[in-house]
Amino acid sequence: MSTVPDRQHAVKIDAPDPVPDPAPRTPAGDAFSGLVVRVFRLSGTLADEGDALARPAGQTTARWQVLAATEDAPRSVADIARALGLARQSVQRVADALESGGFVRYEDNPRHRRARHVVLTEAGRDALRRIQAQQRPWADAIGGRVGSRDLERLNALLDRVARAVDAAAAARVRDAGRA
Repeated sequence: MSTVPDRQHAVKIDAPDPVPDPAPRTPAGDAFSGLVVRVFRLSGTLADEGDALARPAGQTTARWQVLAATEDAPRSVADIARALGLARQSVQRVADALESGGFVRYEDNPRHRRARHVVLTEAGRDALRRIQAQQRPWADAIGGRVGSRDLERLNALLDRVARAVDAAAAARVRDAGRA
């Protein structure tokens, strides 16, 4: 005689409440959403192009960004991350890899004992110069196709969009702290 029941009992699982359809976006919301899609696509393309430009110097887009951020003056990893809009931890990993390769070194920061400065070495300067030698004609060609006036207007508009997104993010964080 089997102890297994002859039939399985049906188990009723409560279905989740349906999610209501969101309200339609405004025309401005549609336009902004379209911009976001284009910026994400452009970001991916620029990262790929950056890798291609940096590859002859043995670098990547991420490494190039950190090298360029320290070109004019030593900066802490946190300062580099803020300037690039990246997470400090990801910049730290890249800076550590650049240090291991001899492209940067860490030096004491007179303003902060624990936040050491990232400083370009001569090998780092050479790599950055090689990348810049590739990037300049590339930027000139693309800039020439689009036009400096349109690009200047676009830069100003993107600055406005960035400020609006930053303000919305700050309000979200502030509101989340109240909840």
